[in-house]
Amino acid sequence: MTLREELIELRKSTGMNKKQFSEYFGIPYRTYQEWELGNRRTPEYLMRLMAYKIKMENLQRNVAE
Repeated sequence: MTLREELIELRKSTGMNKKQFSEYFGIPYRTYQEWELGNRRTPEYLMRLMAYKIKMENLQRNVAE
């Protein structure tokens, strides 16, 4: 799985749309769009930090819901 795919899955696991997700993490919306489109690469350390924050704040939902 690519970082782009991991990012999309991480966002979907929270139930947030792109705008909500970018605002929650304080990431400019355009930057986030570029990450999801694959035009820019999400830093790996940032992926780990976002996943950790989501886990610690119990934001992750069951994707099958």
